[in-house]
Amino acid sequence: MKLREISELLNGNILCCENRLNDEVHVAFASDLMSDVLTLRTDNLLLITGLSNIQTIRTAEMADINYILLVRNKKANPAFIKLAAENNQVIIESSFSMFRVCGILYQAGIKAIY
Repeated sequence: MKLREISELLNGNILCCENRLNDEVHVAFASDLMSDVLTLRTDNLLLITGLSNIQTIRTAEMADINYILLVRNKKANPAFIKLAAENNQVIIESSFSMFRVCGILYQAGIKAIY
């Protein structure tokens, strides 16, 4: 599924790297525990989280994750967006809960990483 389609399904707000909205995502992982995120090894993963701090961007960078979806109406601050843009990471905000986002994406065909 294209990131553009994911954003539309979730009433998302795209914050940076709009040039990557045609990138395909087939798997997702939802967590607020960045230590769990560091254990992931897969390509084209969508990280679903409610953490909108710089550590989220740094963790995603170390785990080679280029797509981050912020849930629960969490807002990214300018420093968060700037660092994501420097790393060419797509950031999407959604007001939906993590549970709701996971259900919608699963129904749409996005698979769990495990």
